[in-house]
Amino acid sequence: MGLTEWAYSLSESLLSDPLPRRWAHSLGVAKRARSLSSILGDEAELLEAAAVLHDIGYAPRIAVTGFHPLDGARFLRSQERANERVIRLVAHHSCALLEAEERGLRRELESEFELERPALVDALLFCDMTTTPNGTHTTAAKRLDEIVQRYGPDTVVGRFIQRAAPEIHAAVGRVEGRLAQAPAVDQPM
Repeated sequence: MGLTEWAYSLSESLLSDPLPRRWAHSLGVAKRARSLSSILGDEAELLEAAAVLHDIGYAPRIAVTGFHPLDGARFLRSQERANERVIRLVAHHSCALLEAEERGLRRELESEFELERPALVDALLFCDMTTTPNGTHTTAAKRLDEIVQRYGPDTVVGRFIQRAAPEIHAAVGRVEGRLAQAPAVDQPM
């Protein structure tokens, strides 16, 4: 079984029944990841696998700390012995260090999981922050507004996402810039 096949199967087994909306979001994020293949080259499969797995830490059977990037990465490392780069992407997706700081878990996250290559971190952030909870495409601005509305501005997630907004917008801009410079790919008719 290839990396992406394994990732889809694992994510589906953890999310589809207990958290169908989270599963739909994960599928949408993975679809966005596939759309970046022109700028990722050999790392396209790696990003797609991380994209479909990025939220498995919400799964009730593996949620331990309540901080899904850390719970998901720990599960992938200890139970699945997953690809180290996928684990690092899951651990650090979408400005996770800032949320870890809000939760008092930054030292744990930093000491357990190294950062992945910045261009891949940006790419996963782009995919996550331009996908709605239902898995459809959106803008980063609308996604950030939706998160603040859903959680509330004074919650841990609300505070974190507001702090992270400048970096989220910058990362989305960097990915959009790379896409704009990528050579056009001929599509079959």
